[in-house]
Amino acid sequence: MGVEFREIMNWTKRRKLLASILVALTLGVGIIIGTIISGHAFATRDDYAPSGATLLAIPSPAVLSNGFSSISKRLAPAVVNISTTQVLEKPKGKQHFQNDPFGDFFDRFFNSPDENDNAERSLGSGLIVDPKGFILTNEHVIDQATRIQVQLDGDPSHYNAKVIGSDKDTDLAVIKIDAGHALPTAKLGNSDGVDVGDWVLAFGSPFGLNSTVTAGIVSAKDRENLGGAEHQFQHFIQTDAAINPGNSGGPLVNLAGEVIGIDTAIYTGSRGFEGVGFALPSNTAITVYNQLITKGKVVRGSIGVSFQPQDAPNPVLLKELGAPYGIVVEDVSPGSPADKAGLKPGDVITRVNGHAIHSGPDLVNPIAQTPIGQSVRIGYVRDKAPKETTVSVADRSKLFPELSQSGEEQPQSDEGPKQMGVHVEQLTADLAHKLGLSKTTGTNVDGVIVTDVEPASFAEDLGFARGDVITEINHVPVSSMADYRREMGKLKPKQDVLIKVSRLGVNNRTLTMYLAGTVPAVSAQ
Repeated sequence: MGVEFREIMNWTKRRKLLASILVALTLGVGIIIGTIISGHAFATRDDYAPSGATLLAIPSPAVLSNGFSSISKRLAPAVVNISTTQVLEKPKGKQHFQNDPFGDFFDRFFNSPDENDNAERSLGSGLIVDPKGFILTNEHVIDQATRIQVQLDGDPSHYNAKVIGSDKDTDLAVIKIDAGHALPTAKLGNSDGVDVGDWVLAFGSPFGLNSTVTAGIVSAKDRENLGGAEHQFQHFIQTDAAINPGNSGGPLVNLAGEVIGIDTAIYTGSRGFEGVGFALPSNTAITVYNQLITKGKVVRGSIGVSFQPQDAPNPVLLKELGAPYGIVVEDVSPGSPADKAGLKPGDVITRVNGHAIHSGPDLVNPIAQTPIGQSVRIGYVRDKAPKETTVSVADRSKLFPELSQSGEEQPQSDEGPKQMGVHVEQLTADLAHKLGLSKTTGTNVDGVIVTDVEPASFAEDLGFARGDVITEINHVPVSSMADYRREMGKLKPKQDVLIKVSRLGVNNRTLTMYLAGTVPAVSAQ
């Protein structure tokens, strides 16, 4: 009996163990099947919203071609947003800020130094090419700017920039910021390797939309004469990558991640993108950049001849003049090297240093790139007879002063701590009474009163308004002009400043406000 009972118990235990194993296997297989089904057929799940609709599930991310995205991630940190302010002359008749309660009063009692000025703001893009903060952009982006500010990718700070040099002939400029650390840079490529049909990406801040990337192809090369004869040094890469206002100065990049152009212009009848954009080749940008950072301007050679730019030579004209090809001289500047060498209007220049001349750039570029004082060999045809002469190269800006640029007229954007852009006067008891700034809250207001705030100034950034009364600077009371000058004189570049002001608010209540910021740094060239 005891033996039989033990056998029964052992059989029962084995049966339970077998059942447990079978249950575990069943559960495992069920989990695997459920995972497969849930991963490949979400619509068969019985997950319903209260309305009876089937819930949607987020699938795994699809891995697509990442060529464009990898280039964008690599280049984006080196592309900057540039905001500029130009102070323009106002039309006759005063203009005031909206809701300026002191407009008429200040116009009567104070002679504002900027009463005829108005601020106009614009946006553009740029490319960091040196970790020290040197940035390539378009000349028209910073032209006549009284202040230039740069915003880096992912950095909310605005850095004041200084113009190192600019070149109107190619519409290029170099500016510099001091970020206090090394900056990411982009690699410039050789634009001579660009072919029509190549994929390209255009980077920039169209309409102020930072970190925008568009894609397209190179649709043409060597586009010239787009801006007339005065832009004879501009030869563009044409692209259908979207370029819009605000893209100016941004890079055009090939699929190797190299910058092969600087976005400059668009062909449009509506100010917007219509499928045709233009970028200055990187080789042009490199040549101009190197001169701007070393000389502050671009020096080009010339021999003193003028000619009519044309897309194609006139075969009838060349035939009548007895030249197989070449550029017809229209004018020779008196006293120029060409004049001294005997060149005359009507001559057809066919060669420069042995190279055939078929277009304007063929003639201009080798002479412009020749160091001043050196000579070039000019082959030409006169009266259907070939001739040759040696001509010394002179400074183009001296031969054609009407086309020259004054490097001394570059906009200055730096502000010293004593030039905050705010103009003040002593607040007298009579003036305070007329403005309603005394006894409105039971106490008198002492200090200096702001009579004007310059556009594009540090004071405007802080939020000053005409009629503000400065009562403290960095917690030191200000009750007179002497106090104001003393405390302002203590401020240093990159120093934090806190200014307490009293401002007349609604219902003639005097508000106490605090304006704070960091004094702009003075950049060094």
